Amino acid sequence: MTTTTFPPHGRLMTKLTALGPYLRQQHSSEGYFFFDCLASCISAKKEPDVREFWGWWLILSATETGFEYRYFFGRFDSEGEWLKEAVPAKHEQAVLQTLNDFYPKLTGLLQDELNLTVTPARELEEAELGTPA
Repeated sequence: MTTTTFPPHGRLMTKLTALGPYLRQQHSSEGYFFFDCLASCISAKKEPDVREFWGWWLILSATETGFEYRYFFGRFDSEGEWLKEAVPAKHEQAVLQTLNDFYPKLTGLLQDELNLTVTPARELEEAELGTPA
């Protein structure tokens, strides 16, 4: 039986942060990582501190052999909270593209570099990332 070796939390945080502007360190903890992307601004006419965005968030949770993920689409509101909502068609491509760009970076780091598994959570409602929808 092979034992999975996880890097220390601080080292893992550094590597995940290097993937881009996605990791939210203040929402992450040992074995739990929160990523998000404000992919498409709803109204650029509003003041910057009250703008809302369409985007996604992804939660990565440690398992015995690596990590499982779940992700959601929705609106990042002016209070700084994610609300699970259907993304309007005119914003959908921008939102999907950023998630599809991010996922190979994440799996490349975790699977290829660190030899950890990355699997979808059983209760995942959306299509598994990295597979045809």
